[in-house]
Amino acid sequence: MMKSVVVAMLGVALSLPSIPSNAQAYPVKPIRTLIGFPTGNTMDLVARMIGAKISETIGQPVIVENRLGAGGGIAAEQTARAAPDGYTVLFASPSTHVTNVLLSKTVPYDPVKDFTPISPVAEAVLCVVVSATLPVKAMQELIAYARNNPGKLSYGSIGTGGTFHFVGEAIKAAAGIDILHVPYKGTGPVLTDMTSGLIQVGFLNLATSMPFIRSGKVRLLAMTDSQRYAGFPDIPTVQEVVPAYQSPSAWFGYYGPAAMPAALVRRLNAEIRTALSAADLSRKMDESALRVILGSPEDLAALQARSMVAYSVAAKAAGLKPE
Repeated sequence: MMKSVVVAMLGVALSLPSIPSNAQAYPVKPIRTLIGFPTGNTMDLVARMIGAKISETIGQPVIVENRLGAGGGIAAEQTARAAPDGYTVLFASPSTHVTNVLLSKTVPYDPVKDFTPISPVAEAVLCVVVSATLPVKAMQELIAYARNNPGKLSYGSIGTGGTFHFVGEAIKAAAGIDILHVPYKGTGPVLTDMTSGLIQVGFLNLATSMPFIRSGKVRLLAMTDSQRYAGFPDIPTVQEVVPAYQSPSAWFGYYGPAAMPAALVRRLNAEIRTALSAADLSRKMDESALRVILGSPEDLAALQARSMVAYSVAAKAAGLKPE
């Protein structure tokens, strides 16, 4: 089953229809970017920065529309139902294209068949941090401590079924450790309770954790992504310490409706890559601990496929099933 899903994801990116002759002048009107998260959210800010850059080069507005609800599912469904003419695209994440279908039986779209991958954008840099009150200074020490004290440590994440929860469960399963999951409504409360020692471990976004790391209130142990972060080159990845770990990464990317003409996809992909290469945008992304991905539609399809595998492993470990 999983193999067939992965093959389907890659196949979508390789079977794009050709562009109709009457669409050669594209774009001749504003492009809508639908996003399932609120104004001011990191994804929203990134989508608006990219949209502004693209507007400068195509001569048409790129309008970001926030369609909240269902973990981005409302925005995704509306994109899937839109005409594949390049004027409606989705700024997507694992929530819209991976975890929704792992957690719900009633998702009103197929994350593979109903979309055309256009371009990856970035991955958020995620990390493992511990309370400064915990007597561990390295990832190996945390694993050893957890094994010697099963069930006595707890970790916080932003809610059940979110990326940080999946990361925590993937690490637990790969390392063979028992740490209690405590869901929170935001990263701030997680870090506050870590500072006091109420919980000891966090699998969180590096950008939000940075002030607490710099102040010494929490200790940075590892990056949960597949590669080290340039800002902390001496901090290992989890996979370096636990080779069995597969990273449920927090990525962003653009999709269109199914059956988008190949030339439109190539045009949008080129515009997105140009925007991401701009020095000011690249700098802002780095300041937000976002790793830019300059990639093709096929790269996005492959990223989605890898994520489906990694998130599925974590969901199974956590006992999460579609409801």
